Amino acid sequence: MVLTFDLNISKTSTKKTAMRTIITTLLLIALFQRSSAQQGGTVSGQVIGEAGKGIEKASIIILNAKDSSEIKGTSTGSDGAFHLRGIVPGQYLVVASAVGMSKQYSAPFSVGAKDLNLEPLKLITQAKTLGEVTITSGKPMVEQKIDRMVVNVDASPTNVGTTVMDVLQKTPGVSVDKDGNISLKGKSGVLVMMDGKPTYLSSADLANLLKNMPSSELEQIELMTNPPAKYDAAGNAGVINLKTKKNKARGFNGTVTLGGGEGKGPKANNSLNLNYRTGKFNFFASYNESYNRHPQTLDLTRKFRDTLGGPVSAIFQQQSQMNNDYSDQGFKIGTDYSVSKKTTIGVVFTGYFNPGYFDDLSKTNIQDGQGHTDSVTATSGHTKQDWQNFGTNLNFRHSFDTSGQELSADLDYLGYGSSNYQMYYTNYTTPDGLLLPPVDTLRGVTPGHIRIYTGKVDYVKPFKRGWKLEAGLKASTVKTDNDAEYDNRTAGKWMVDTTKTNHFVYTENIYAAYGNLTKVFNKRWTVQAGLRLESTQSKGNLETTGQKFDRNYTQAFPTTYIQYTMDDRNQFVLDYGRRIQRPDYSDLNPFKYFLDPYTYQEGNPYLKPQFSNNIELTHTYRGFLSTTLNYTQVTDIIQQVLLQNDATHTTFVQQGNVARQENIGLAVNVGLPVTKWWTPNLYVSGQYNDYKGIINTYPLEVFGYSLTGNINNSFTFKHGWTGDINGWYQGRQVSGTIIANPMGAINFGVGKQVLKNAGTLRLNLQDPFNLGHFSGYSRYGNVDVTLVNHWDNRVVNVSFTYRFGKNQQLIREHRQSSSASEEQSRVKKGN
Repeated sequence: MVLTFDLNISKTSTKKTAMRTIITTLLLIALFQRSSAQQGGTVSGQVIGEAGKGIEKASIIILNAKDSSEIKGTSTGSDGAFHLRGIVPGQYLVVASAVGMSKQYSAPFSVGAKDLNLEPLKLITQAKTLGEVTITSGKPMVEQKIDRMVVNVDASPTNVGTTVMDVLQKTPGVSVDKDGNISLKGKSGVLVMMDGKPTYLSSADLANLLKNMPSSELEQIELMTNPPAKYDAAGNAGVINLKTKKNKARGFNGTVTLGGGEGKGPKANNSLNLNYRTGKFNFFASYNESYNRHPQTLDLTRKFRDTLGGPVSAIFQQQSQMNNDYSDQGFKIGTDYSVSKKTTIGVVFTGYFNPGYFDDLSKTNIQDGQGHTDSVTATSGHTKQDWQNFGTNLNFRHSFDTSGQELSADLDYLGYGSSNYQMYYTNYTTPDGLLLPPVDTLRGVTPGHIRIYTGKVDYVKPFKRGWKLEAGLKASTVKTDNDAEYDNRTAGKWMVDTTKTNHFVYTENIYAAYGNLTKVFNKRWTVQAGLRLESTQSKGNLETTGQKFDRNYTQAFPTTYIQYTMDDRNQFVLDYGRRIQRPDYSDLNPFKYFLDPYTYQEGNPYLKPQFSNNIELTHTYRGFLSTTLNYTQVTDIIQQVLLQNDATHTTFVQQGNVARQENIGLAVNVGLPVTKWWTPNLYVSGQYNDYKGIINTYPLEVFGYSLTGNINNSFTFKHGWTGDINGWYQGRQVSGTIIANPMGAINFGVGKQVLKNAGTLRLNLQDPFNLGHFSGYSRYGNVDVTLVNHWDNRVVNVSFTYRFGKNQQLIREHRQSSSASEEQSRVKKGN
C-alpha cells in the first residue's frame, strides 16, 4: 500500500486523516500477520565438486524466481547435502557458493504441497578474480519473468570497469538520445528508478549520473513495459529499474573512477563510492563530478504563406551556433541500522548541483517567396543557470518470517531550486551588412522552486498453495512556484516587458491505493492480477493575468499477467496494463524561453494527462531468444509540436495533447555466445504508428513504419583484455507532427585489468563515423519547417577505475526504495 502526505500534518485536517490512516493500516497489518502464520514444504539437494564429491559448508540461498530476492539460507553438511524447510508454495531458484569456487544457480522450480529434491549443483574452481569483482557463470544475460525482462549485469565479462550508462546503452530495447532521454522499445516516457526509488534528476542530469556510476554497483536491470500495480501508474513506456547489488562486504571498501574525454569540447567524469559495515550499522556515501562542454548547431528553414495552401510569401533560413558549458556535482550519504534480524531502518540524503552557461549566436536570413534576401537578423544570447536539489528519505522494513511476509514504509522530501539569468542582443542589417536601427536588448530573470512531500506503506503476504498478496497506500503533495521578469532596454533605461513577465503557481495532490494477487497453479501456469487507483487534484494559478484552472480526476489502472511454461524450451507471457503520463511541471509553466525574436519555447498550462492501454505477448525460447508482439493505444498523447504565427512570422515549440495514437510492434532479441571469447546480442524492433487529431484547429493524420535496433558484441581475451563493438539504428520515425529521418551510430571500446586486477583502464570511441545527427521536418496546417541538428557526438573517452577495501563476510544490505518516483520524473531543469 502506498500513502504520501505533507510532513507538516498539523496544518490541515486532511493531513491528520492521512496520518491516522497510516497508523491504522500498520496496526491492522500487524494483527493480521499474527493470525496468518503458515507452514511450508522442504527443498533438498546436494552440492558437489568437479570430482563428483560432496562439498561441505557450501553456502545455500533460495531466491524468489520473480525478483531474485533472498528468502532463506543454510549451509551443506559433510556430504554436501542441504535442506531448506518451511518454504511456502511458489517459484524459486537456489544459488550455491563456496570459497575459491564459482557460484552455481539451479534452474527455476516450483514448490507445491510436496517436498522437492533438486538435481545436484556442481561447483568448479574459480579461474579468475578481478579485485573485488568476481566473474561467475550460471545466470543467463537476459531472463524473462512474468512481469519484466531482467538483464544480469555480471553475466557479461566486458561490463567490468564500465559505467552504468555503458551497460544501459547495450541493453536490449533501450536507446538513449543526444540529450540523455531514455526510450524503451521505441517508446518515450520511461520512468527510470534505482532500487525502486527515483533518481531525483532531469533526463540530462540522470545521464551524467549514469556516466559516472560504475557498473560494478549494478546487479540487474529490470525492464517493465507493463509494471505491476505496486509501481506508480506513470510512464507511457513503462519502468526501467536499476537494482544495485544487495550483498556488500563487511568492513570498508570502495571504488574510485577518474575519466576524461574530448570531442568538440572537453569532458570529465569522476566518482567516488564508499561503503563501511560494522555491527548493526552500514554507512554508505558517493560523490560524482562531471564537466561537459557541448557545442551544437541547429538549422531551421521555415516557409510562410498568406493563405493556407497558397504560395510561399516569406522564407526564414536560420542557423544557430549553441554551446552548453555545464559542471555537475552530486552526492549521496546514508546509513542503515538493523534494529533486529527482522527489522531495519534507514536514512538517505541526496543532493545535486548543476551550475552552467548556455550561449547561442543565431543568424536569420529573411527572404521573399522567391528566395531573395530582404534583411538579416542576428541574435546573441547568454544564459547563466544554477540548478540544485536536495532530498531526504526515511525508510523502514520489517520481515515477519522467512516466508517473505514483509511490511515497509517510506517518507520523502524533495526540494528543487533554479535560477536563470538571460541576456539577448538583436541587431538588424541589410543583405549588404548595413546596420538598421534599433538594436533590441532583452534581459530576463526566471527563478523557480519545487517542493515535493511523499510517503507510502507496502505490505507483502505469501499464503499456502501458491498464493501471494501485495497491497499498499500512497499520497503526495507537490507545489511549484515559478517567477519570470523580462525587461527591455529603451532609451538607455530598463522597462518591464509586460507581454513576457509572469508568475505561475501550481499545486498537485495524488492519492493512491493498490492490490496485487499472484497464484502459482503448477509448474506450467502462473497468473498475476492487480489494480491501482489514483486520485489527482491539481490547481494552476497564473497570478500575473489571473488565469486559474482546477482539475480533479480518479482513474483505475488494472494489470494482468498470464505465464505458461510449455516445456524446458518454450515459455509464453501474455500481459495487459493501463498507464498515465502526467505533464512535466515545466511543460505546464507558460513562460517563454527565447532563441531569437522569431523562435522560442513556451509552456502550456492547459495540458491534460495522456492515458495508454498496452497488451503484449512474449515468447521465450531456451532463454536466449525472445519475441514480443505488442499493441498500444494512447489518448490525448503529449507531444512536442511546432506552432507558427503567420502575422508575426514567429515559430514556437510547445507541448500539446496532439492526437490519439495507435502503435503495433514486433520485437526480437537474441543473445548467444558464438565462442568462448565472443558474445553478440541483437535486438530488432519494427513499429507502426498512426496519429489522428486536431492541432490549432488543423486536422492531423500521419502514419508510418519504423525499424529500430541495437547490436552489442562483447569480447573477452587473455591477460585481462576485453573489448566491445556496439551500434544502434533508428529508421524513419513518425512522432506526432515531426517526421525524423534515419540515424544511428557505431561505438568501440577496449579495456585492460591492471594493478593485480584491482584496477581497470578503458578507452572508448563514440560515433567515430559521425552518423548520430538529427534531421526531419514538420508539415501540417500552416506549418512548414525543416530541421537539422548536429551535436558533439564524436568523442574519445579514457577512464581508470580502482577498487579497494576488504572483502570479508558477505551480508545483505538494506536499501529501501523511496516513494517519490513518479513526482521526480516530471521535474526538468528550469522548472
